[in-house]
Amino acid sequence: MKLIINILLIIMATANVNAATNEHGRVLQVKKISIADVELQDMPAHLDSLGIEFEKVDVANWPEANAQTPDAQFRIAHTGDAIVINFRCTENSVASTANDMGWNVWEDACMEFFSQPADDGIYYNVECNCTGTVLLNGGKPGTKREHASRATTMSIERWSSLGREPFAERIGRCTWQVVLVIPVSYYFLHNITDLSGRTIRANFYKCGDKLQQPHFLSWNPIGTERPNFHVPQYFGTLVFEP
Repeated sequence: MKLIINILLIIMATANVNAATNEHGRVLQVKKISIADVELQDMPAHLDSLGIEFEKVDVANWPEANAQTPDAQFRIAHTGDAIVINFRCTENSVASTANDMGWNVWEDACMEFFSQPADDGIYYNVECNCTGTVLLNGGKPGTKREHASRATTMSIERWSSLGREPFAERIGRCTWQVVLVIPVSYYFLHNITDLSGRTIRANFYKCGDKLQQPHFLSWNPIGTERPNFHVPQYFGTLVFEP
């Protein structure tokens, strides 16, 4: 499995001159920006104007588990006190059925951001469906995940190109985008006030466990035998601009 991961990293680095790697896999520089006076629905155009490019979430670690391979992408920036993420995806169907705190959000058309901000083993999962419903948990591997408070979860600003209302699965090719502005307070098991100059471990995912065509994709390769995103040992690296 490690050999497969190494081959994947070589292919990715060869195919994309902007993709750096280290011993953990992919490395991404996260630009520091201002979003003052930028409305959420205008964020994609704002990121375009700043030249912030999309990264593909296209590693099919478990080909036999993927009934489709969506065109899933993300781009990321930061303001010092917040992380800005723009998810974009084209897939064969979409659904948004999770409640407002995100229970079972991974069963919908979903993209995810997992990150580990320190060396204490604690990592956080932000899971977001196609209408911006978010699940936020934290904790160490192998322990029960701690749910963020409603106030912390709701502090994440979000916009979706499909609107914010839930709906049952819609069959047919669909492209959607979500913008998340995540305050650093979302690291609710740490005391982090500024991301400037920090390096954290992270991975990004695309899934849809209960869609008509389930799938499980990642940004950085994962070396488990079965689909599992809760594996911080396979996180890549984000370097936040000072």
